[in-house]
Amino acid sequence: MGDQLGRAEEFEKKAEKKLTSWSFLGSKYEDAADLFDKAANSYKLAKSWDKAGECYVKLASCHLKSESKHEAASAFVDAAHCYKKTKKSAAISQLEEAINLFCDIGRLNMAARYYKEIAELYESEQNIEQAIVYYERAADFFQSEEVNTTANQCKQKVAQFAAQLEQYQKAIEIYEDIARQSLNNNLLKYGVKGHLLNAGICQLCKGDVVAITNALEKYQDLDPTFSGTRESKLLSDIAAAVDEDDVAKFTDVLKEFDSMTPLDSWKTTLLLRVKENLKAKELEEDDLT
Repeated sequence: MGDQLGRAEEFEKKAEKKLTSWSFLGSKYEDAADLFDKAANSYKLAKSWDKAGECYVKLASCHLKSESKHEAASAFVDAAHCYKKTKKSAAISQLEEAINLFCDIGRLNMAARYYKEIAELYESEQNIEQAIVYYERAADFFQSEEVNTTANQCKQKVAQFAAQLEQYQKAIEIYEDIARQSLNNNLLKYGVKGHLLNAGICQLCKGDVVAITNALEKYQDLDPTFSGTRESKLLSDIAAAVDEDDVAKFTDVLKEFDSMTPLDSWKTTLLLRVKENLKAKELEEDDLT
């Protein structure tokens, strides 16, 4: 480790010296870049992540002086991956730099990939609002490059987080749109009932029984096979329990479905919100009688 750190410092000093030297041919930036790259690698081997990140930023600067935007963008990405281990805010900043360069040179697929990576970093920090922003950007870029499967994965993240933030209408529109797109794809059409179930759960969270009834009719028109599914029955039965203000019926319906198809934590959280609203309404009516 100590040897690697010493080597890294030596390479970095040589690189800095090279930058201050006079060069008629202007190759000093290429020479310095080579030394900064070696320094960064040695810092990585020494697990000195911040110093490695700094060297990659300096490497990116050298590439920019040489007008090598793709290499500069790659160096910013390398810097970000070092900073991820110590300070995620710095990693995000370097990925933004890379994205700007990739957009400049028309590499939108790379920009999309790193927008998604920023979204994942925000998600890991539980910063859901910012995760939504970057998953939306990633989805737009992936869609423009016709990488539709990954675009839809990003959109599903947006819908998932929007619902967590009680932005139910936004989530509904995304899930319904993905379901609509998936119907025409043999590989994706089996996921349609899941997307419509998610949309329906978000409808239930809005507390409007008429809206959920209308939605179920719309889903039947969209996919005639949906009405025969357990997902459709679950939504219909819950809507009936909500309409009848029947907490016990609501609980039984969920238990029966969950015993055969376990509900994930996202669905459970949202359905608990529906149940709490139902309980509150029941208590309110008891107080009035």
